[in-house]
Amino acid sequence: MSQAVTSGMVLAAGLGTRMRPLTLTTPKPLIKVAGRTMADRCLDRLIEAGVDTCVLNTSYLGDQIQDHFKHRSDLNILFSPEDEPLETGGGVTKALPHLSGDAFYVLNGDAVLVNGTQPALTNLHNHWNPDEMDALLLLHPRETAIGFDGTGDFFLDDQGRPTFRGKAESAPYVFTGVQILAKQAFAHKTVTKWSLRDIYMDAITTGRIKAVIHEGDWLHVGTPDGLTLAEEYFAKNS
Repeated sequence: MSQAVTSGMVLAAGLGTRMRPLTLTTPKPLIKVAGRTMADRCLDRLIEAGVDTCVLNTSYLGDQIQDHFKHRSDLNILFSPEDEPLETGGGVTKALPHLSGDAFYVLNGDAVLVNGTQPALTNLHNHWNPDEMDALLLLHPRETAIGFDGTGDFFLDDQGRPTFRGKAESAPYVFTGVQILAKQAFAHKTVTKWSLRDIYMDAITTGRIKAVIHEGDWLHVGTPDGLTLAEEYFAKNS
């Protein structure tokens, strides 16, 4: 079994424009789904996986995020402020000094991950092999993703190797925004605006990427309509 992954990051610096008007006054990670913020739900998943330190990058309405987490003490929470959002890749690169170990979890702060038969991040870690991977992605079947109306992100072969949808009309799997990344994948990256997609493309080229299919439910809460669907989901399944 690979070495434990004990640090993680929640991406929380986005503007949340598709969630307006709610995000005019509240950062998207602090929007509540069934009474609990999406960012808190991300931290819940990280704690289940044995993470003891989590970094949240902040920019838009970042003071609200920092104030909110002053009251949570079940893990060490650090902040990586950005004068303006650095996108996913730049945000993670800036936060690297706070992330311990050779690999770490990264979760998007605008989705809700519901466990299947075992904790989702534990399942992900059970597939992590640092000798063979720079990235391990958690995918979900597009047809059963709640609140997601896109065309899908990835194909997956029988060896668990993902490839981008490319020019295909659709792909069967959507990326949940949940992943394990190796620090070495950032060796030549800079604190500028760039997307983690670059990491995935590099890893696809080198054959150092795999993916796992999520066994539970995944709720994409990117719009007010998505929030309504998420509230309905928890009302039915609580």
